[in-house]
Amino acid sequence: MTKQEILSHIDHTQLKAFATWENIKQLCEEAIQNQTASVCIPPSYIQRIHDTYGDQINICTVIGFPLGYSTTEVKVFEVKDAISRGCNEVDMVINIGDVKNGEFAKVEEEIRALKEAAGDHILKVIVETCYLTEDEKIKLCQCVTNAGADYIKTSTGFGTGGATIEDIILFSEHIGPKVKMKAAGGVKTREDLEMFLAKGCERIGTSSAVQMLQEEA
Repeated sequence: MTKQEILSHIDHTQLKAFATWENIKQLCEEAIQNQTASVCIPPSYIQRIHDTYGDQINICTVIGFPLGYSTTEVKVFEVKDAISRGCNEVDMVINIGDVKNGEFAKVEEEIRALKEAAGDHILKVIVETCYLTEDEKIKLCQCVTNAGADYIKTSTGFGTGGATIEDIILFSEHIGPKVKMKAAGGVKTREDLEMFLAKGCERIGTSSAVQMLQEEA
């Protein structure tokens, strides 16, 4: 797999709380230069990125991040606000407490509400696998599929663990045919990138892939 083939699947990410505009500009310029799939950035920077770079860049942001326990109404507002400011893709965090309470119908309803708010824009659903049992992961695959979301995503990168190949294999066995997969958290080497892509991931969220592949070249 070529460097550019890999980069075309990367959501080039900077979500640290202390990220400055200089950090975000560097991220965007790297994304444009390397033709990554998107930049994934805090909502507070959407407007500035859009005003600065326009259509040169595909903007992705996060909703209910990183803990997921905002109310559905708040998350819906976040989605609408993000899109109004120039965002094209949103990565939402589910309410993990609802999962642990066995309220999967509520989780599915929330995903559906956010997909309705996103409309034609891409909605990725972060399920934070490090906190889940296998049965919960399978049920969430069904929720994501039934609610019409575009992607299931492993992790925020802020939990106790990140993406594993075992979870991607599990997802691939239980999601619907229209749902794609995104791995995030702990994907650090070229071997990791190629492995996750080979197992069917359409996107990989990482802050390190661009620099790592540049150094390798």
